[in-house]
Amino acid sequence: MNPTQQPDPIYDIVILGASGFTGKYVVREALKFLQTPSSPLKSLALAGRNSTRLTQSLQWAARPNPPPSSVDILTADTSDPDSLRRLCRQTKLILNCVGPFRIHGDPVVSACADSGCDYLDISGEPEFMERMEANYHERAEETGSLIVSACGFDSIPAELGLLFNAKQWETPSVPNQIEAYLSLESDKRIAGNFGTYESAVLGVANADKLKELRRSRPRRPRPSIHDPPAKGPTLENQKKIGLWALKLPSADAVVVRRTLTTLTEKPHGLPGLNESPEQIQKREAFWSSIKPAHFGVKITSKSLFGIFRYVTLGVSLGLLSKFSFGRWLLLKFPSVFSLGWFQKKGPSEEEVESATFKMWFIGRGYSEESLASQGNTKPDMEIITRISGPEIGYITTPITLVQCGLIILGQRESLVKGGVYTPGIVFGSTDIQQRLEDNGISFELISKSKPQA
Repeated sequence: MNPTQQPDPIYDIVILGASGFTGKYVVREALKFLQTPSSPLKSLALAGRNSTRLTQSLQWAARPNPPPSSVDILTADTSDPDSLRRLCRQTKLILNCVGPFRIHGDPVVSACADSGCDYLDISGEPEFMERMEANYHERAEETGSLIVSACGFDSIPAELGLLFNAKQWETPSVPNQIEAYLSLESDKRIAGNFGTYESAVLGVANADKLKELRRSRPRRPRPSIHDPPAKGPTLENQKKIGLWALKLPSADAVVVRRTLTTLTEKPHGLPGLNESPEQIQKREAFWSSIKPAHFGVKITSKSLFGIFRYVTLGVSLGLLSKFSFGRWLLLKFPSVFSLGWFQKKGPSEEEVESATFKMWFIGRGYSEESLASQGNTKPDMEIITRISGPEIGYITTPITLVQCGLIILGQRESLVKGGVYTPGIVFGSTDIQQRLEDNGISFELISKSKPQA
């Protein structure tokens, strides 16, 4: 190096795609923890293609205060590998908000895996996540790059909700099935994230590629769960929570299955880089208390009209995503095909602030493990838990992403060296639940039914 040349500055976090709809909310959340006494986040930069828009995003996120002068603006483009490699050299961790990830994500993961930079994103795209694992896991293990997708609403609440419910099954009881019921609530219009909609359109269009990818990969051991429960109805009136429910082909179920598969291979979780004996004991105790279960997700509504809207969207995606003109129609007129749920301009700030979610987890299983192995024995125990929080796409997602980032910054030595993993297996045994509770997301045990005498 030339003696007069200064090394690139090292940032704790770079938020990539910070000027997008979700990105600016992630910036707003990150600023809450920048240079505060107990936070490991001491330096932050925003990255994207347009420095003017990034500056505007920072100004929006900082209001009513002036934007902090310590936050730098960096230029990077997912179509420019050199700019991404330069970004990776300048930071410990990239928070990637640039979707759809099947289009823009691979170059960012590749740059991180090569450089050893850690990486988190908010993807809910199964093919992208599984392809990143197939293509970059071994490289990331070598370089010490920890790569974790689905750190937003897809799939932190689902993963932590499953773990929270599973922990309630004290020995000798065992769960067999845990179903999540998602309820979106607002006193204004519930508005979806257009990026999520676009990802869904492309995901349905490329469903065959995901099947092909899975067929091409070696089979991994499956978690030991007793016989799968009978397939229930597609539409269900779930009286215990007072909602109609519709089966949802969800990324959450895919991510949870991957977590449980990794847990089958590593029953005590992932060993950290430099754990203390106390940390090892805590991690092993946590994972030994988790009993795997069949998992699925259902979307709910208080009315059948709400269910009809979900059905309309599902049918539209299924019929039109398979050919190019159909995809053009879906992406050109999202409001038409989702009956107003998705719009290109995104929700207003008032609509975001008024929305909330509840995610119920209904676990069914056996009061004695011996009952489960007898066959033809109906579950005799039920545990219901719930996670509640603010709007999912622009408030909960930034909260979960930023808290995962702060754990990486502050607890890196106790996390796995590197590799491509799901959030549940990486963060499950950390203090992530307490952190979310401290930031407006609640975990509750609703009921625990005992077997009849």
